[in-house]
Amino acid sequence: MNKAIFLDRDGTLNSDEGHYYVHRVSDLLLNPGVIENLKRLYDNGFKLIVISNQAGIAKNEYEKQDTDRFHEEINNILLKNGCNIEEFYYCPHHDKVSACLCRKPLPLLIEKAIARFDIDKTQSYMIGDSKRDAEASEAAGIKAFIIEKNANMKDVVDIILS
Repeated sequence: MNKAIFLDRDGTLNSDEGHYYVHRVSDLLLNPGVIENLKRLYDNGFKLIVISNQAGIAKNEYEKQDTDRFHEEINNILLKNGCNIEEFYYCPHHDKVSACLCRKPLPLLIEKAIARFDIDKTQSYMIGDSKRDAEASEAAGIKAFIIEKNANMKDVVDIILS
């Protein structure tokens, strides 16, 4: 079995300061410490998996291709620094447009990743910046750490690796 770190995207990996929806590659700004701390986790055998709500797609603010390009750019930066996001799972829905089963705080996307990558829940964690991140991970049986929005995740990574 594998161990994994599930990561929220906006506010956890990349800054969402000044943006209602972050989707343009030109607006991509990784939060302080993201590269170094993801590399530490990766080097310690954790699979890195993003779990994100992307309601702007349902609201026609941007398209799925914008999200895929944004994710590709995040991973390109990380690959240049010696680590890799195994997969980006995201919900393109919003309750105001149509109901779904994949939007956090529901755990479906985390559960899909657990099954696909043979994840040991007892050795895996979620790092996010909101209550819904914690609710989704805990519903899937994964311990959650919540950080301040757009903050450095170093303290949480130190705890995970200790």
